[in-house]
Amino acid sequence: MLKGKKIIVGVCGGIAAYKTAYLVREIVKQGGEVRVVMTQMAKQFITPLTMATLSKNPIMVDFFDPENGAWNSHVGLGTWADAMVIAPATANTIAKMANGIADNLLLTTYLSARCPIIIAPAMDLDMYAHPATQQNIDLLKQRGVVVVDPDAGELASGLSGKGRMAEPESIAETIDDVLAQIDTKLKGKRIMVTAGPTYERIDPVRFIGNYSSGKMGYAIAEELAKRGAIVELISGPVKIAAKRKNIIVTKTESAAEMYAAACEIFPKCKGAIMSAAVADFTPSQCADSKIKNKQTMQITLVPTPDIAAAMGKMKQKTQFLVGFALETDHEEINALEKLQKKNLDFIVLNSLRDAGAGFMTDTNKVTIYHRDGVHIAYELKPKAEVASDIVNSIERYIND
Repeated sequence: MLKGKKIIVGVCGGIAAYKTAYLVREIVKQGGEVRVVMTQMAKQFITPLTMATLSKNPIMVDFFDPENGAWNSHVGLGTWADAMVIAPATANTIAKMANGIADNLLLTTYLSARCPIIIAPAMDLDMYAHPATQQNIDLLKQRGVVVVDPDAGELASGLSGKGRMAEPESIAETIDDVLAQIDTKLKGKRIMVTAGPTYERIDPVRFIGNYSSGKMGYAIAEELAKRGAIVELISGPVKIAAKRKNIIVTKTESAAEMYAAACEIFPKCKGAIMSAAVADFTPSQCADSKIKNKQTMQITLVPTPDIAAAMGKMKQKTQFLVGFALETDHEEINALEKLQKKNLDFIVLNSLRDAGAGFMTDTNKVTIYHRDGVHIAYELKPKAEVASDIVNSIERYIND
């Protein structure tokens, strides 16, 4: 999401300013354009040369360059940016922001900015906990400023507590999240996602399952949540966890449990993405104790509920439904058959014939087939990026 975005990075005078160098590098690495505004005190902690080198742009400190009179327009900066982040944000700057004091270029830029504002406070624990600081932070939150809470740990004073500036990766992720929710149709929409495998028990210690890791489904849930959706994630047994607060996880094990959860949750949602690798069959009986007979044995299998097809029958005109097809043969034919048979709006096809795609990988290669005949084939890419492509396709089915 940061590719092509214009970001103002404000730097205040604090020991955490060294971390801002890593933040600037991360934004540039992701394809963002950075303009750095520093306070006079910030120059005591990190040099303008360092920040200019990393941002690939001249650093701004004063309203004008005393050597040539060049004017640094805070108004122009405020209208240029897609987002402004101040990291570290000191107690002094936070207080001035809360009270509209404009005695340096950073603060005048803040007051002129028309874009989302993000701050990452950094100070000693007593300063951060002081009622005045907390009141100022609360006031900024009420005005729409996004605050990346500081971490707890050892501080420059030698004390230990809350006040360490959040890590650059967390701040960059917050910028990404904030920008993702601008002009999106997904904000506030409740969307169901199924993810992971199902385990069909043979006895208390054995099961029939598959190699699904849940990575694709969880990546989709994270991308939806990043764009402001409320995600109902129905998860089979996996070894990963959802990160964002607006993801509600319902844990299941068997296909029958996942089916029951989906039937309850789907009617409350705007739509669903059925990315779980649900077992097609389950043992007709499950032994109460561990089977120890080493002789040849037979297990009778019966079909599991077809969850995607059931949701297709339940789907209302105001809802969308997305399915997945993991195939090894006749991929397109099988995917299109599922698309029609299960009443899907579009289906995501991937093939085990493609290296780096499918179960347990961090990458995927998919083709999206829409009901109206449109289809788009994507290159192999990380599953987080695949999730973004899928969610982009979902947005066309969202009507307020």
